[in-house]
Amino acid sequence: MKFVYRYPDITGLEHDMLDPGPVDEVAIAAEKAGFDAVAFTEHPAPGARWLGAGGHQTLDPFVTLAFAAAVTRQIKLLTYLCVLPYRNPFLVAKAAASLDKLSGGRFILGVGTGYLKGEFSALGVDMDERNDLFDEALEVIPLHWSGEPFSFPGRHFSAKSTIGRPMPVQQPIPIWIGGNSRLTRRRVAERAQGWMPVVLAPEAMSTVRTAPPPGVNDLASQISEIRETAAARGATIDVAFPYKDATLQMNPGKEMDRHREAVAELREAGVTWLVVTGMTTARTATLEFIDSFSENPL
Repeated sequence: MKFVYRYPDITGLEHDMLDPGPVDEVAIAAEKAGFDAVAFTEHPAPGARWLGAGGHQTLDPFVTLAFAAAVTRQIKLLTYLCVLPYRNPFLVAKAAASLDKLSGGRFILGVGTGYLKGEFSALGVDMDERNDLFDEALEVIPLHWSGEPFSFPGRHFSAKSTIGRPMPVQQPIPIWIGGNSRLTRRRVAERAQGWMPVVLAPEAMSTVRTAPPPGVNDLASQISEIRETAAARGATIDVAFPYKDATLQMNPGKEMDRHREAVAELREAGVTWLVVTGMTTARTATLEFIDSFSENPL
């Protein structure tokens, strides 16, 4: 199993985004500690009310991952996740290809449909169109990465003999799709290279338009079904599962036998990547949290 270090969310309005630690230092530390990827999410226009109620702030993931790429050499760079309907698919494709090119082929494009109605409104995107826009982007982005001219009549654009250059190092850049619904799993099986189930605290589930996370038994069955369908097109599917455990997130090194047992169960279910998010809000605590993983491997 491989491990993703997800930069801690900063909730509310009181704290500055960089409180958990400078991105360059954190990325270097994560690579040194043996993490296989570093990840950042996005919220370009969250509402003050949502932030005040515990919503989280973010840096722009493409800009931030490029910054992390410049100070690292091997660690993968994951958007966890980019909300595709927020952006023109050509701009997503260009940003992803640029980041992949500059990092030497280390980028993974993690994507989702989004869930904040106010953010859709602020960006001028109709939330009711999000699924259509998402599917459209899944068609356009790989065409752009191919480096060959193509035309595409979109819902809100018309591309005629468009070409994407320079091409990314990876062909294609892996696309991982986040979500729990049957529709998400179908998209993964038919068009992507990875699945990212979503696990949220019970109190947060009411604010998010997504199906509840699967239990381990259901997860194993769903992974098997996705992989069987994907195999028909010659694709293999990674599964990145978020490990949500307050003990581990606040005190790495404690109860490690229990954590190892839980991780082994996920591995047996077919999970290939474990996403670990710290709950730190200060540089020193963040670096200590990361270092503890090299001392207490899962």
